[in-house]
Amino acid sequence: MIARFVISVIDFFYRPFSKLMSLQTFRYAACGGGNTALGLLVFFVGYNFLFHKQLVHLGSLTLSPHIAAMVLSFLVSFPIGFYLARYVVFSGSALRGRHQLVRYFTTTMGSLLLNYANLKIMVDLLHFYPTIAQSINVVIVVTFSYLMQKHFAFARRSHAVQKT
Repeated sequence: MIARFVISVIDFFYRPFSKLMSLQTFRYAACGGGNTALGLLVFFVGYNFLFHKQLVHLGSLTLSPHIAAMVLSFLVSFPIGFYLARYVVFSGSALRGRHQLVRYFTTTMGSLLLNYANLKIMVDLLHFYPTIAQSINVVIVVTFSYLMQKHFAFARRSHAVQKT
């Protein structure tokens, strides 16, 4: 199983960080960091090479290239992020899978809206370069996302047994 392999690799590197953070937080940082790096790579490639920094026309809808790149990045990172959160980071959650998916989707939509608003402000109003704006935005969105996933999407019932 992929999750077991990912867990074994992440846990191998945990020892030096064990006094700084819990194993769950370390797993979240590792999984989230990898998925975030993938998302940034997809954003960069989409913005620069797929959309060529040009407006993207989808029928009657027109997206700016940085928003189109954000959507593409989301479409790639969402399923990977859910898998890692469910099976690697928050595997001890007592919630059913479909409830986790709905809650994960809800928190991800909140993150996406936060991401969108921050990008619009940083790129369109403050004139940041889009990849730099997205990199800054990641710190804000990741903090929000971790707290929402831990306390809402993959919440534990008080009687649930914690897996590590």
